[in-house]
Amino acid sequence: MQPFQPLNPAQPNAPAGAGFSSIELPDLVAVVEAQLQQAIVAGRLGPGERIVEAELARQMGVSRAPVREAARRLESQGLLVSRPRHGFAVRTITPKEIDDLFQVRIGLERMATGLACQHASEAQLAQLQARVDEMVRQAPRLAQAERVTLDLGIHAYLCEISGNAYLQRLFNNMQTEIRMILALTEGSYRDPALIAESHQPLVQALLRRDAQAADHALHHHLVEGQEHVQALFRPSPPAGTNPPPSPP
Repeated sequence: MQPFQPLNPAQPNAPAGAGFSSIELPDLVAVVEAQLQQAIVAGRLGPGERIVEAELARQMGVSRAPVREAARRLESQGLLVSRPRHGFAVRTITPKEIDDLFQVRIGLERMATGLACQHASEAQLAQLQARVDEMVRQAPRLAQAERVTLDLGIHAYLCEISGNAYLQRLFNNMQTEIRMILALTEGSYRDPALIAESHQPLVQALLRRDAQAADHALHHHLVEGQEHVQALFRPSPPAGTNPPPSPP
């Protein structure tokens, strides 16, 4: 048997493509989509801000086509809206939409908490504790976007260890919008370490397999966050008017 001889590219009779493998080019649309999504969830592109396709294409060194297709994908995710004759703009979130999102999120995560108490392994609960400890340790020195990523990672992992794959998919589908809201509001918290620590009662209850205490801790944690967001998005009363009295 003759030893294998590599083809010489200079040989005129070498069969086209022989000895070559396909070269994977990056998915330009996915790359543009990822950059746009990061800019939105990090707050660098604010609500209502217009997406100027020509300018973005110039900055990224691509044609306008992948920018337009990426914008369509982000529209389907609820981050952008299209305006007739004006192109795309970052979605403006209303207080009602925030309430609707939190209502569904709280319901999903309460279910995940109950299932995790029943089905999560000791190793999975220990991993959840490690994630919270890591957030507590790093929160004071991390940038806002990094803190949001750690925070959401804890809640996504809670859904994962519930053992319900459908629940996990539903939460994953909500993550981008949740991240967008957190990016708009997280900087208003004065103490990032306090936010990180607020996950501890939930984890401690899960480690004890105390479903009632875990449900209470999660509900308190998320409702407190919802109330903070509502306060930021609630319109300010006109100057010179008195705020409505607090309920008894």
